[in-house]
Amino acid sequence: MFQLFLGMIVGFWLWFALRYGAGGFYTVGPNERAVLTTFGQATRLGDQTTLSDPISGSLKPDERERYVYPLVRVIGPGFYWKLPWQRVYRISIATGTVSIAFDPESPQANNGGQMLEAVTKDQLNIGLTGQLRFAISERNLYAYVFGVKQPVAHVMGYFISILRDRIANFAAPVDPAAADLPDVVQNISINDLRKHLRGLNEGMSRECASAAARYGIALDVALITGIDSPADVESALAAINTAHNHVSSEISLAQAAADQKIVMSRRAVEIETLNAQAEVEPLLTLAAQLGELSASGRGALAAYVRNARLALLGRTRKLVLSRNIAEAS
Repeated sequence: MFQLFLGMIVGFWLWFALRYGAGGFYTVGPNERAVLTTFGQATRLGDQTTLSDPISGSLKPDERERYVYPLVRVIGPGFYWKLPWQRVYRISIATGTVSIAFDPESPQANNGGQMLEAVTKDQLNIGLTGQLRFAISERNLYAYVFGVKQPVAHVMGYFISILRDRIANFAAPVDPAAADLPDVVQNISINDLRKHLRGLNEGMSRECASAAARYGIALDVALITGIDSPADVESALAAINTAHNHVSSEISLAQAAADQKIVMSRRAVEIETLNAQAEVEPLLTLAAQLGELSASGRGALAAYVRNARLALLGRTRKLVLSRNIAEAS
């Protein structure tokens, strides 16, 4: 009986050593981070919270008190050992990519996660396609592991609500060149969305910056690649866009022709001005020289006139003299 009892004790300790001794070792991969809990409580970094971390800088003042999570010790890649009453939560921090229409709670929603529907400012139903890149925030693992039950579902709902709000209220910058165009051309929001798709993506990235502080998931890039309108509206939009492009082309051609005429007129004025200056300059020079000759002596100007006449007489082919001039000679 004693030997049986002794064997049970030895067997228990052997099982305990194998189960919680050798089995207590664990590893954390290069793309992983881990949080260790003792009796269900994670090891915290004193009394620090996310409010003392720059990650909360993107939160609005009324949100800072709602999204307060303690900072916990994050275990990096390596080989570790834990006690039997401790538990390890491993989280992959690799960047993931999903469709903007992905719904983790209902995979069949949004056309099977392929297209997200939204309503524009002019009450037009459109379909949005694109991708969303995200990664688990290492600085707020508490929110991802313990704070939110389904963080991916929350962050996707948060992203979609912001996107639909921006689509419904999107207004393109005023284009002075289109001020004279009809309202039917100017007030087509789907055209504005397609032209300013890059600005829409950048705006989404800025407004979703607080997702890491809210749910522990950082939205890296929101890339909307396609905006589709209903089939019965697409032909009308194509006709309107064609007319718009034609009017814009005619305006550009007229503007270019007018600019060309203005440039040619300015050039013609410059040429005529230069020609007039070229004709006046010798006369001014001659007048200056004659003034110097007149000032140099009494007979200098008369001698110059006589020599100038002689030079002209040498170049003449026929000379007609009046009577008075002949008698004088």
